Amino acid sequence: MSAALHIAPPEWLTQACAACGPLATDAERMAFVVELSRRNVETRSGGPFAAAVFERDSGRLVAAATNLVVASHCSAAHAEVLALSFAQQALGRHDLGASELPAMELVGSCEPCAMCLGAIGWSGVRRLVCAATGADAEVIGFDEGPKPANWAGELRRRGIEVVEGMLRAEAVAVLLTYRQLGGLIYNGRSG
Repeated sequence: MSAALHIAPPEWLTQACAACGPLATDAERMAFVVELSRRNVETRSGGPFAAAVFERDSGRLVAAATNLVVASHCSAAHAEVLALSFAQQALGRHDLGASELPAMELVGSCEPCAMCLGAIGWSGVRRLVCAATGADAEVIGFDEGPKPANWAGELRRRGIEVVEGMLRAEAVAVLLTYRQLGGLIYNGRSG
């Protein structure tokens, strides 16, 4: 077998990240992430989701990503998985919770689906901040997969603080725009 996996962010995303200084508050960080999701829809580079890893205390952006499932031909290319992966690559560490690193947090435009939930639990991040709910994503047709009803409690039990509903209305507006523009709903076995 000769295969390699290479997923690169869109150029506009690379530029947005380079221009991002430290963001002090949850609201500022989420506004940045929701704007990335909006631009992903606007530029038709992918789905209506974005995520970013920040140093929790300094607000420094470590890595960000948008959903690139269709563009990359990879069902695992969800924004959260890519943001965590890009951060791990940038820091040269598989464990974002390593003792020599500052505490890391993941900020996502939507609560995690089943796959992203698993990735978050194993990533080492200490905190998750999310905007839209899984139900919000399902309303426009996405399948969030089988995850525990008490998913946030499961993360908390593992020492990961969870903040839900941060700028939810703004994130939901991006989801609705995606649907209105006829964005592809790319669930498994859907074509």
